[in-house]
Amino acid sequence: MLKNATPRQLAFFAAFGIAISFIFFSTIILFIFQLKIDLQLIVVTSILVSLLSYVVFYYVLKIYIYRKVKLVYKNIHRLKLVGSEKASSTDIDMNEDIISQVQSEVKNWAEDQEREIKQLKTMEDYRRNFVGNVSHELKTPLFTVQGYIHTLLEGGLYDEKINMSFLKKAARGVNRLQSIVEDLDVITQLESGNLEMEFSEFPIKKLVEEVFEELEIFAKEKNISLEFKEGTDSNFMVSADRDNINIVLVNLILNSIKYGIENGHTKVSFYDMDKHVLIEVSDNGIGIKAEHLGHVFDRFYRVDSSGSRSAGGSGLGLSIVKHILEGHRQTVNARSREGMGSTFGFTLKKI
Repeated sequence: MLKNATPRQLAFFAAFGIAISFIFFSTIILFIFQLKIDLQLIVVTSILVSLLSYVVFYYVLKIYIYRKVKLVYKNIHRLKLVGSEKASSTDIDMNEDIISQVQSEVKNWAEDQEREIKQLKTMEDYRRNFVGNVSHELKTPLFTVQGYIHTLLEGGLYDEKINMSFLKKAARGVNRLQSIVEDLDVITQLESGNLEMEFSEFPIKKLVEEVFEELEIFAKEKNISLEFKEGTDSNFMVSADRDNINIVLVNLILNSIKYGIENGHTKVSFYDMDKHVLIEVSDNGIGIKAEHLGHVFDRFYRVDSSGSRSAGGSGLGLSIVKHILEGHRQTVNARSREGMGSTFGFTLKKI
């Protein structure tokens, strides 16, 4: 009963206890000294004592204990509700269970602080890793371009055996730098919300066919067939930003070609998910190890550093895919078995 007592209740119980004690000890003392026991006088005196005790306890609790506790409570509360009338109030409601309020507020505040600290540490680790990854990704093509240009300036420009070859290699390095910078700019705009989505209705199969045509030349280099999975090639109408979904499909299909096997295949399939359409891009390529699968959408994450760089790209493609689909409020996922191929799937709103 006293566990969650208010200040008034505590003062009342204390006064009641003193009154009972006064009656008890007064009766014993009168009995010991064989004095006349006047019950009416004892009761009246005990009432006066209890009233006096109540007032004393009440104001002691209010002034010396609860006021200070309330200040702690309000300081914590003010951190959560800066500028609110409730946070700046200095009145103390002695009918409230202030101790329990403070306990609850301190616990919630501590939990919030712990979550915020963890989030800040995570963000700091992410920022540190991101800066390191950007530096590492830019350094390789930059040093390559620098090396070729210096060689040409030191006389290689006049050597017909190497001048055109070195210029082409330097140009490829510049193109890679440009690709990284452009992809970083796209991700920045997506994260900041500055890249607005322009939704329209269009047939998703038609868009995939256009991407197939665009990437056909890359597929022929490895004799990889681009096709629709039999039985799952219905022409659904979807609502999305067509240009950005084109970027998603190009990234997923191009990846399946890069990491596919010679004479392999890339298949696109569509599945009716009631209000959504599930689009999957599958291949029978090298696959992804289980420990890497959860990180494939991270920026610059390389499943196989040497293989990834030799295949080209900025290392930001799948991260862009994830951000574009999050901008559509849709999901993207990956499943894979090493040596068996990979499947990337995402959803779009169906019309």
